[in-house]
Amino acid sequence: MPRTKKTDTETVTAPDAENVKTLLSTLVEYAKEKLYLGKYDAVYALNQLIARFGTDSPAAPLPSIPDLQTGILDPLVEYAVKTGLTTAEEKLLFETEIMGYVTPAPGEVIAHFDALCSTEGAPKATQYLNELAVNSNYVRMADINKNIRWTAALPEGNLTVTINLSKPEKSNAEVARQKLLPQTGYPKCMLCLENLGFHGSLRHPARETIRIIPMYLNDEPWFMQFSPYVYFDEHVIAVSESHHPMQITDETFVRLMDFVEMFPHYFLGSNADLPIVGGSILAHEHYQGGKKVLPMFQRPARKHFASENYKSVAIDTLDWYNSVIRLSGKNRDEIQAAAHDILSAWRNYSDEGQNILAHTDAPHNTVTPIAAAENDTYILYLILRNNRTDEKHPYGIFHPTEDMHNIKKEGIGLIEAMGTFILPGRLQKELSAISEILSCGKLPDYKGLSDPENPLSKHFDMIIQMVSEHGTSLTAEQAHEAIVARVNDTCRRILECTAVFKNTADGQAAFEKFLNSVSVTEA
Repeated sequence: MPRTKKTDTETVTAPDAENVKTLLSTLVEYAKEKLYLGKYDAVYALNQLIARFGTDSPAAPLPSIPDLQTGILDPLVEYAVKTGLTTAEEKLLFETEIMGYVTPAPGEVIAHFDALCSTEGAPKATQYLNELAVNSNYVRMADINKNIRWTAALPEGNLTVTINLSKPEKSNAEVARQKLLPQTGYPKCMLCLENLGFHGSLRHPARETIRIIPMYLNDEPWFMQFSPYVYFDEHVIAVSESHHPMQITDETFVRLMDFVEMFPHYFLGSNADLPIVGGSILAHEHYQGGKKVLPMFQRPARKHFASENYKSVAIDTLDWYNSVIRLSGKNRDEIQAAAHDILSAWRNYSDEGQNILAHTDAPHNTVTPIAAAENDTYILYLILRNNRTDEKHPYGIFHPTEDMHNIKKEGIGLIEAMGTFILPGRLQKELSAISEILSCGKLPDYKGLSDPENPLSKHFDMIIQMVSEHGTSLTAEQAHEAIVARVNDTCRRILECTAVFKNTADGQAAFEKFLNSVSVTEA
C-alpha cells in the first residue's frame, strides 16, 4: 500500500476572549465567500455565534481567511472546551453546531440549486451542492484525505482499493459511555429526513450542516444529499422520505431511470435487498451514485445477446468478475420491461450445478441494479446475486471465503461489486507490521503471531504463506510491493466469489442458459 508521511500532531492553543471575537467574525467572512451566505443571514449568524460563545460584541475579522480547520475551527473548539461550552468528547458535535450557524438554511440551498439547474444545467447545480458539502465541513476532506488509495492493475479489469481511515475510531471509554445513553428512536436511522439539522449525540452524528435537495422518483418524495464518506468522486445518496426497508422491484428500475434522466452526468445504483449481498443499511431504502468513475463502467461486453421481446434493447454480459447483464438502448420502457422479466425469472431460478437455489427457508436470489445515461442512451446493469449459506459456507456461498476475512469480512455491496474496495482502517498498521516481518531478516515468532490477543493473528496463515514465498530478507520496497500484490489478488478473488455464474466455460454456459430462459439468445 502507498506509504503516508508521518507528521507530529500539533497541540492547538485555545485563544483568549478577544481572539475568539476575531475568529467568529472571520468564520462569517469565510461563510460569505465559500458557502454563499447572504448579507443579512451573515449578520444573523454572527449574532448567533456571539451568543453561543458568550461574548458581548464582534471584532474585525482577520485580513485574510486562514484554513478553516486549523486556523478557525480548531482554536474555537479548544476555547469552548477550556471555558466549559463543550467537553473534549463532544468536540465534533460542537464544531458541527457552529458550522451550522453559518451554513445557508435548507430552503435557501434548495432555491439556489433549482436556479442553477434551470439556468446553467444539472452538472453546475450538483457541483454547487458538492462544494457546499465540502466547504461546510459536512464532508470532512481533512479526514477523507487520510485514506490510503491505489489502483490495482489486473488483466481481468482494474480495481480501486481504499483503506478507510476517515471514520474516527472510538475508544473503549467512548463506547462504554454510548451504551449508557438513552435511545430515543429519533431519528429512526442515519438516513431519515429528520436528520436535517439534528444536533446529534455520542450515539448519533451531528447533522446541522447537511443540506438536501428534494425530488420525485416514480412520483414518490425522495431527496438527494452527498455522502459524508466520499468513496468516489461526488458520492451522492438518494433517500426515500419514507422510512421503509430496501427492496428491489420494478419500481426500483423506474426510480433509478428517473434520477439519471435528471442527472445524466451521474450514475445511480441500489444495494441488493437481502442480507450478506446487501449494504450496511437495509432498514431505509436509499441508492448511491455519483460520477461514473467506478471500474466496472470501463469494462467491455463479453458476449452480445438480443430478444424478440425487446428489439431495441442491446443485451450484453459484461467482461467482469461477477455476473453482470447490461441492458442499453434509447427506449426506456423496453429496458425496464426487460429488467422486469430478468428479475422475475431470476427470483425463482435455480441451477444446482452452479450451487444456485432460489429458495430454501427464505428467498435467496436478487440483483444489484445500476442505471446510467450516455448520449441519450439509457443503460441498466443488473448484477445477479444470491445470499444462500450452507455448512461449508456459513458466511455465504457467494461471499468471500474465510481465508480472505483477514482482508475483508463484511458484505460486498454495490460499490465493491463495481470494483471499488473499502477496506477497514486496521489494515494500515497490520499490513505495515507484516511488511516489517518480510524485511526483518529472521523468521517470525509464529507462536506469538498465533496468540488470539495479537492483532496479526488474523493474518497468521497469510504470513506463513508470504514468508514461504518471499522469505524475510526483502528490501522495504520489495516487502511493500509484495503486500500490495497480495491485497490486490485478494480483492480479485473476493469479487470472483460473488459471481453466481463463474468465469469458466461451464459457468458462462450456465449464464447463457439462464438468459435463454427469458427468451434472450446470442446475437
